[in-house]
Amino acid sequence: MVRSKKVAGLALAAGLAIGGLTASTADTAAASPSACGGTGSISTVSGTLADGATYLLECPAGPWNGTLYLYSHGYVRPGDPNPPRDVGDPLTRLWMLDNGYALAGSSYASTGWAIEQALPDQINTLNAFGSRYRRPKTTVAWGHSLGGIITAGLVQDYPKRFDAALPMCGVLAGGVATWNTALDAEFAFQKLIDPAVQIVNITNPTANLHAAEVAGAQAQQTPQGQARLALVSALGDTPGWFDPGSPEPAANDYATQEANQFEWGSQVTFPFVFAFRAELEARAGGNPSWNTGVNYFADLAKSADLNEVRALYQAAGLSLTKDLLTLNSAPRVKASPDAAAYLVKNISFNGGISVPVLTMHTTGDGLVVPENEQAYRSAVDRAGRGNLLRQVFVHRAGHCAFTPAETVTAVQTLENRLVTGQWHVPSPAAMNKQAGDLGPLNVFSTGGLPIATAPAFISYSPARYLRPLTLFPPFR
Repeated sequence: MVRSKKVAGLALAAGLAIGGLTASTADTAAASPSACGGTGSISTVSGTLADGATYLLECPAGPWNGTLYLYSHGYVRPGDPNPPRDVGDPLTRLWMLDNGYALAGSSYASTGWAIEQALPDQINTLNAFGSRYRRPKTTVAWGHSLGGIITAGLVQDYPKRFDAALPMCGVLAGGVATWNTALDAEFAFQKLIDPAVQIVNITNPTANLHAAEVAGAQAQQTPQGQARLALVSALGDTPGWFDPGSPEPAANDYATQEANQFEWGSQVTFPFVFAFRAELEARAGGNPSWNTGVNYFADLAKSADLNEVRALYQAAGLSLTKDLLTLNSAPRVKASPDAAAYLVKNISFNGGISVPVLTMHTTGDGLVVPENEQAYRSAVDRAGRGNLLRQVFVHRAGHCAFTPAETVTAVQTLENRLVTGQWHVPSPAAMNKQAGDLGPLNVFSTGGLPIATAPAFISYSPARYLRPLTLFPPFR
């Protein structure tokens, strides 16, 4: 049973900033652990790890239930501020603390594709919590986006430190598959729209991104350009739904779908594939991606966007076969072996989970597409661990576009698994009822303003991930 104390007042805290906490104190390691919780006020401690990463620890005002949720935050653009975060949003934070959970999280020692630093930084944050307080009875890893892949990486690489995991909107196809898929879209963009853009070994990220944005905007002005942009989107399975506050376009409304895909590209994904790739290449020591051996006829045939591409090509009077032949006959991109090995390590999945994992994804996510969930499920099933994995979906556009009520409902589902030892995942209708009962947590922030939003769990099966990386399952 969920405690309801203070829940009615959570809506008043919707504007709180995670980084704006005032109870923070410098962390000084105590000779013996101090008490976590039960002090009458939320205890917040910050500190710095040996590699310069900072961390944040929070204990509830009331009694601590012995469970710690270790939060992994998402991608931080190179050079942007990088504070520690221990939860995804202010309302979820208050609910977790009010219900007796402790929270922790680090900043990671670098920005960008910082998985190499994030994994040990998060483990050292756990160590800092244990030194400051005491070792939790139960430790759950959770996180959003890049934090989702980090969460899955933590339970794969450090299985004895965790009891469960909740990766949300996670990059669960793994690093190699993700950046190979991005390369496919870049490759089509270069060959069919702007041959001048760099797609690997990017020398000037800012100028390269600007050139891609200009070329994309010009292409969007003509039916022929729209058709080719749709093909670019289809090679990454980009959904044709962008605005979380809008209804999903009809299945045959291809023009609207393409317009939404262009919004994803121009506003969200272009910076990653045409600029931020350079940061990855710098840390990996070269280009880690390849498209040697890829048959773009076969890839498009598997895409969730196939019918849209066919329809728009026909309307534009273009030959889809000719453009696919252009892609198939073009010189291919080879990876640096050392860079590819770096990306396999940071990180790809063998499916060998040993604790319960519940994943959550929106169906209209165009940055980390829901097909990531199929790739992860496939790896876990190959390893024979499918009984430990469950996946839930929310019918909404947007990347990590969950309400606090949906997040808390996922937490409750995972907690039930820990308590009972069995999965009891409610039906989508039952989860929506459970989330709806959380009242003021049913909000979604758009433009900085919380808007009342109904829960939207749905029964959903994502399409097959187009460019998976298959690792051998661990020895069992």
